Amino acid sequence: MEETPNCLDRFVRDFTQLVDDYSGDETEILRQGRKLLADLVSRDDWLPERHAQPHPQYYQQYLLHADPADRFSVVSFVWGPGQKTPIHNHTVWALIGILRGGERAESFEVGSPGLPMRSLGHEDLGPGTVESISPRTGDVHRVSNLYEDRVSISIHVYGGNIGRISRHVFELATSTPKTFISGYSNESEISA
Repeated sequence: MEETPNCLDRFVRDFTQLVDDYSGDETEILRQGRKLLADLVSRDDWLPERHAQPHPQYYQQYLLHADPADRFSVVSFVWGPGQKTPIHNHTVWALIGILRGGERAESFEVGSPGLPMRSLGHEDLGPGTVESISPRTGDVHRVSNLYEDRVSISIHVYGGNIGRISRHVFELATSTPKTFISGYSNESEISA
C-alpha cells in the first residue's frame, strides 16, 4: 500500500507537470486536473489529521501545497456541522473534490449595483465528486456543509495561491462587493 503522504506528493508532482505542459490553457488544465483530483479524493486515508481539524465556529482552509511560482495551490477545506461561506468569488479557476461528507454549492449572478443577487441554483456534492469553476464560466458562489451533524472535508486546487489573492465577498441584497484576502488557517505552520 502506498504511504499516506506520497499520495499528495504524487498529486502535486503530476499537477505541476500538467501546469508546465498546458500553461495558459485553462480548459486543458481543468479537464486533466479533474482526473488527477478525482484520483486523489478517491481515497480517504492520506490527509494529515492536523489538516482535517474543524473549528467550532468557522470553516477552516488549510494550505497543503503552494506552487513556488504561485501557479496553483492545494487546500483542504474543513467544514464543521452547518458551516458555510459568504457569497464570494475567486478570480482564478478552481477544482473542488469532495473527500469526506458533502457540500452544497449555490451559484449566483451579481446584479447591478444596489440590486439583489440572483441565485442560479445549487448542487449537492458527495464523496469522490469533482467540480470546476472559473471566472469565465461563473465563479460567484456560496458553499456550505451539506450536514448539520458532522464534519465534511473537500480538497480544492486553485489557479493561484488563493490565500494571497485579493477577491470579493458580496452582499446578497445589494450585490455590493467587499474586498478580502482569505489567508490560511495554518498560517503559523506555513511561516515556520
